[in-house]
Amino acid sequence: MLTFRGEHGYTKTMFIRQTKTSNAVSGEAYTTFRLVASERIGGKVRQRTLLNLGSSFSLAREHWPELCNRIEQILSGQLSLMPATAEIETLAQRYAARLSGQQVEVTTSETDFQEVDINSLELLRPRSIGVEQVGQAALEWLDFSHILATVGLNGAQQAAAIGSVIGRMAAPGSELATWHWLRERSGLDELLDVDFEAMPLMRLYRTSDLLVKHRHTIEEMLFHRIDTLFSLPATVTLYDLTNTYFEGEMAANSKAKRGHSKEKRSDCPLVTLGLVLDGSGFIRRSRMFAGNVAEGTTLAGMLDGLDAPASALVIMDRGIATEENIAWLVAHHYRYLVVSRERARHFDADAAVATTSACGQTIRLQRVVNADATEARLYCHSEERQEKEMAIAQRFVDRFEQGLAKIAAGLDRPHTTKDRDKLLLRIGRLIATSHGIGQHYCIDLIPDATGTKAIGLTWERLPTAAGMLTHPGVYCLRTNELRWDEARLWQTYTMLTDLEAVFRSLKSELGLRPIYHHKEDRAEGHLFITVLAYQAVQAVRRQLKAHGINESWASLRALLAVQQRVTATFSQRDGRTLHVRKATVPEPALQKIYDALRLPLTPGGVKKMTR
Repeated sequence: MLTFRGEHGYTKTMFIRQTKTSNAVSGEAYTTFRLVASERIGGKVRQRTLLNLGSSFSLAREHWPELCNRIEQILSGQLSLMPATAEIETLAQRYAARLSGQQVEVTTSETDFQEVDINSLELLRPRSIGVEQVGQAALEWLDFSHILATVGLNGAQQAAAIGSVIGRMAAPGSELATWHWLRERSGLDELLDVDFEAMPLMRLYRTSDLLVKHRHTIEEMLFHRIDTLFSLPATVTLYDLTNTYFEGEMAANSKAKRGHSKEKRSDCPLVTLGLVLDGSGFIRRSRMFAGNVAEGTTLAGMLDGLDAPASALVIMDRGIATEENIAWLVAHHYRYLVVSRERARHFDADAAVATTSACGQTIRLQRVVNADATEARLYCHSEERQEKEMAIAQRFVDRFEQGLAKIAAGLDRPHTTKDRDKLLLRIGRLIATSHGIGQHYCIDLIPDATGTKAIGLTWERLPTAAGMLTHPGVYCLRTNELRWDEARLWQTYTMLTDLEAVFRSLKSELGLRPIYHHKEDRAEGHLFITVLAYQAVQAVRRQLKAHGINESWASLRALLAVQQRVTATFSQRDGRTLHVRKATVPEPALQKIYDALRLPLTPGGVKKMTR
């Protein structure tokens, strides 16, 4: 125990109390530890809990008085004559920092003058606070804590879930990286009044398991809240898949499979993430599939039971738009607008109408309704796409013709094969690797009189009709929405590019990749936490767009990350030490964000303690 004189002249004794308790639900017994002050005022004694040290407090009992003593030295600005051990010093610094921020000083209407020694100024415990405040606000808008409580998460588990989601928003990485961020760099503990430094890493992992367990309910409740908050027009549904990679072989994860990587990481095991979004960019449903899943087999499982509105329009890319999936959409009364899988290209410029893209490009559109008036083809021609495809095609053409020229030159050199059959095989391999360019050539390998040797090679480019060389920049959409004109169909289809932007955000801005977990549930938890972080980010960006702020989350995060909370410590004339904890003044750009979101400029308020 430690006895010292309080600031109002009463005697105070600080000590650590050990208490046995039990879980109200499971009945499991456990021990908690508290830092307690016994205060004597006149003839009365009152005990007050200063800090809850949690159940994982493991310092040996014989060192408790030393810890209490060191806490008081830090709070009083005194130097220790006998240096504490590293363990005691770490704990003392942590608990003193929490104690120094307990008293809130309201300074909006009062002026507080203190006489201090300027030379004694020390700035302690800097912690980021900008992203934390915005992330907390977004989760409050979404009633995230209420949703978690509804599925059975207790207070500690809710704190771990909120910390995981905001950590993914602020410092994307693994759960281990998030744990270190919460403990060492973030001021989120002050906003939530949670001691993340005492939270074991395993709590984050187990909370991740709980989130996955209740994934369906959480997603439904969260989207219902989003729909209520933003009054979303429930008319369009977007569906697509992406994949990300694991670090390591992940032999224990049944969904970690090698396949075609959209990130050019086919050297690693993959996992596939499917997303269903509404037209405003919020996620309605997410699911993890094996890395080698056939895209066309996933649609029914993702949309079935989604409670989409009657005749909702589903937009999806070529990989999912199989005939079977289109038949399923029709059978379930969905409208569809999909990228056609047919390879033939058709376009009649004279029958086309023009529209303009968001970036000022001219798009020409030709709509063709089938004979039984059940479906329409929308042939789209993009000047920008034409330039890109022609440049790509020219590279393949040059490469293919160089290969033919090399074979022809060999016929005039000694010691090179002239065998006609072998040369035909070489030409066949060249065609197979030409990315479809070979089909546009008429190639003649001239034989000698015996028919076994080649004496010449000629070729002519004769572009095949309805191909990329004859119709560069053309692609085709299919739809059963026959009431809309060409421009409306095309503009609606461009929403699919918004989904691609979602995937980019998940991967580059919110730490979707890579995945380090060996267990399938843990890998799924990592993906789901990223999805939850995206929902919060989308809510923030939607609010900001209403005020003309359209920056990416990466740009917003960079602005928010500048603001810190620090403790300023001064020695006063009377020998006491003044601790003031406050956020730094926001930069003008950050102040604009706070004003748009109606958030205080000083997250966490101003806290003061004198010892």
